[in-house]
Amino acid sequence: MINHYEEEFDIAVIGAGHAGCEAALAAARLGHKTVMFTVSADSIALMPCNPNIGGSSKGHLVCELDALGGEMGRNIDKSFIQSKIINGSKGPAVHSLRAQADKQDYIREMRKTLENTENLKIKQAEVCEILTEVSSGKKRAAGVRTLSGSIYKCKRVILCTGVYLNARCIYGEVSENTGPNGLKAANHLTASLTELGLPVRRFKTGTPARVDGRSIDYSKMEIQKGDEFIRPFSFSNEPEDIYREQADCYLTYTNEETHRIIRENISRSPLFSGEIKGTGPRYCPSIEDKVVKFPDKERHQIFVEPEGYYTNEVYLSGMSSSMPFDVQARMIRTMPGFENADIVRNAYAIEYDCLDATCLKATLETKVVSGLYTAGQINGSSGYEEAAVQGLMAGINAALGLSGRKEIILDRSQAYIGVLIDDLVTKESSEPYRMMTSRAEYRLLLRQDNADIRLRKIGHDIGLVSDEEYDRFVKRLDQISEEIRRIKSVNVGANEHNNAILKKLGSSELKDGHGATLESLIKRPELNYELLKELDPNRPELSWRVREQVNISIKYEGYIEKQKLQVEHFKRLENRLIPEDIDYDRIEGLRLEARQKLSKIRPANIGQAGRISGVSPADISVLLVYLEKLQKGKA
Repeated sequence: MINHYEEEFDIAVIGAGHAGCEAALAAARLGHKTVMFTVSADSIALMPCNPNIGGSSKGHLVCELDALGGEMGRNIDKSFIQSKIINGSKGPAVHSLRAQADKQDYIREMRKTLENTENLKIKQAEVCEILTEVSSGKKRAAGVRTLSGSIYKCKRVILCTGVYLNARCIYGEVSENTGPNGLKAANHLTASLTELGLPVRRFKTGTPARVDGRSIDYSKMEIQKGDEFIRPFSFSNEPEDIYREQADCYLTYTNEETHRIIRENISRSPLFSGEIKGTGPRYCPSIEDKVVKFPDKERHQIFVEPEGYYTNEVYLSGMSSSMPFDVQARMIRTMPGFENADIVRNAYAIEYDCLDATCLKATLETKVVSGLYTAGQINGSSGYEEAAVQGLMAGINAALGLSGRKEIILDRSQAYIGVLIDDLVTKESSEPYRMMTSRAEYRLLLRQDNADIRLRKIGHDIGLVSDEEYDRFVKRLDQISEEIRRIKSVNVGANEHNNAILKKLGSSELKDGHGATLESLIKRPELNYELLKELDPNRPELSWRVREQVNISIKYEGYIEKQKLQVEHFKRLENRLIPEDIDYDRIEGLRLEARQKLSKIRPANIGQAGRISGVSPADISVLLVYLEKLQKGKA
């Protein structure tokens, strides 16, 4: 029987994980009739691995997403159970907010948002084919077909399939063709992607066991409390808006007995037996991988994190594994506090199909099919946050392109989002990509605290940040500028009272009869804007966000200015555009490898070309000379 069911939309989003949710919300909020497909409506915004949002560099991504008008920051502010700044003892460039989530609460809140968003429909169905049409000699997305045979016509398609494509979960000798948490895999779409000419490859990730908290002795572990000051992820919230009592996390360790059990059973690990074919993430290795690669390390940290208030399950962060169940049980019970541990869900590895992201433009549109975008783990990345920001950008660009507006590309000097996407589409990664602060060349400028200063205007111009929110932001900017001007003019006299305060603060006294400016005192390593309140009786009442920006702007002024000069040089290379139709085989002096890489990736500018692995500085010099000749009509 032929299925004749058809429906028409502007944009179709395939997948309802963190990338799919952000893509669908952005597209719908920008006024386009959008449909989002999921293999299970109960798995919308699922957190199949760690129960947290943010962390080192990932917190930056969430703050940037929020500044642009995305949802993840607002959603975790509604559903967190513990909040903490990571790297708080270091400089502000690497401060990263991290929040433990109540997993079910996070899902409920996101689903509620999606279901009540105008222009957005949710469909539980497996998409098995991307439909295309030929326009001006090039394939373009025209819709999708589901397993039931139903056709959904549309002008833009965004693939956010996560780890579901031909997914296979493995632990020990057990292998199941399922997605995460035993959910149905998507087994029919890969063939369509291959037929379209997209480069498919196989990656692997994994997740730790979950243990019944009632079987754990927490008194044998180190308690890990949240911060007293709860900093919101969303720039729309204030600390008092989201305050709540926080749950505790704990820290325990593996030991030599744990490692002995792993070593004695390493032949039963599918990771080492050859059963697992996909490439796993280097920066999130399994516990057996750690034991093998770091044989001299006597112990490894294991963070014990609650999955939420709704359950007794706890997550063993740092103990991802694909060992057989009996081995998992024995090794877990060697750790302090886990002697009688009862495993609720065993750890497993998961293999899945994804794409080589160098097949994408910086807008996340595929090069071979116009109107087809991809976001999240299908692009070879890992992590909820990395997926969410890609989903947001793909949703924004699909919507803007459909409206005839210029698409948005954030560069490496504007945002961690720009670093992430540039790395994915430019550098040929052989393993799942994870964001890290060390990947950002201009991280002092790309702090999480100033994400709104960098990106709020862009979000407002796009149409995802309301006028009310934007006006509030502009007022804050004005307050920051005014307070910095005031501080530069405030002179602190070298008198007994002021010197007593400085001495109490562990700072040297003022010797000069003229004193010192408040600005110069803030720049002292041991002082800051907050500590000097007593020396500044006329200081106005300002919000914590304004005070934070004032302190950082003054204290790190020299470093910030130096990095801005570096950005100017970077911009000059980024602004040197390369014609789309350039024939690299015609350029004499380019090495063969450089020709092949440049022809494959088709960089948009000289800066991007220089970041391609296999393209040397000498190749860039040759390319610059050729572009000069091209511009003069001599090439």
